[in-house]
Amino acid sequence: MTSTPAREGFFFPAEWHPHVATWLSWPHTEASWTRDRQELMFPAYIDFIKAIARSEQVCINAHNEQVMQAAEDRLRAAGVDMSRVTLLPHPTNDSWCRDHGPAFLINPAKQQRLIVNWGYNAWGNKYPPFDLDNMIPIRIAQYRGLDYVTPTAPTGSIIMEGGSVEFNGAGTVLTSRACLLNQNRNSHLTQADIEQYLYDYYGVRQVLWVEEGIVGDDTDGHIDDTVRFVNEDTVVAAYEANPSDDNYPFLQDIHHELRSMRLLNGKQLNIVELPMPDPVVSDGLRLPASYANFLITNGSVIVPTFRCNNDQPALDILGQCFPDRQVIGIDSTDIVWGLGSFHCLSQQEPAL
Repeated sequence: MTSTPAREGFFFPAEWHPHVATWLSWPHTEASWTRDRQELMFPAYIDFIKAIARSEQVCINAHNEQVMQAAEDRLRAAGVDMSRVTLLPHPTNDSWCRDHGPAFLINPAKQQRLIVNWGYNAWGNKYPPFDLDNMIPIRIAQYRGLDYVTPTAPTGSIIMEGGSVEFNGAGTVLTSRACLLNQNRNSHLTQADIEQYLYDYYGVRQVLWVEEGIVGDDTDGHIDDTVRFVNEDTVVAAYEANPSDDNYPFLQDIHHELRSMRLLNGKQLNIVELPMPDPVVSDGLRLPASYANFLITNGSVIVPTFRCNNDQPALDILGQCFPDRQVIGIDSTDIVWGLGSFHCLSQQEPAL
């Protein structure tokens, strides 16, 4: 492609846009969960797959034939509708498909789809190896028979993770400086440079920045733990009510930043406060537990819960935001030990 996706009319739709499928990468190494922790998290992971499969196809990158068979055995034993599941022999290093999976763009006028093959370096070279994960967008493009484009600069590929960007489907993307301007991603690029890549390869016309993320987030501040669009002009924003909590100042700053923002049409954001769960701590480590790490599917909103009093209020708030979808809470306490939850694990594939 000699032009950019944006000039050709492609854009990244909002997550509530109809899906062809949701993509996952099956856990098979100890990169995020030790073997004993993996056994603890698999019941919730399979409940997650079962919930997605109620309203759309689930496509799963499985490292090899052995992993494919082990995955199928677990899914069948749990009663998952296997007609809604496709297992593919796509080698992976880890399980966080939101970040290593493809960015699917659509062009409704031309009835075409396109994949953006961003570079992936495991959140600033924190968790090598990541070479197999970095190939996943190309493997999926080949499987789907879709063209793909790889954003590059003179110094190499452009690092971009799906959890670092949040779209309203109407020209706006939300992101954080702590992540996208981190020197461990694209040290050779300025903020203006990065904004131009977002315009050119996501088809947006406005970039809105918050500063930080939450405590325990090893991604350096992914937006999908703090602020999520629920329609074109409304966000849910993680809110900490306890002034002594370590997240309190960061989330207060984000709310202040959001209140000052204006959308392309000049409107202020509607901001819905989404409470934070009680701190989730394991082995002395504060984990990045947040209700904002939900996944929107064709028929549901799948929300992580954490065995605390704010679980139900959070589900109720999201139910009011998505009256046309079933809100499903699934215990993510063992999943978040791997430092992510349902949104981090998944990447939606939009329909035209």
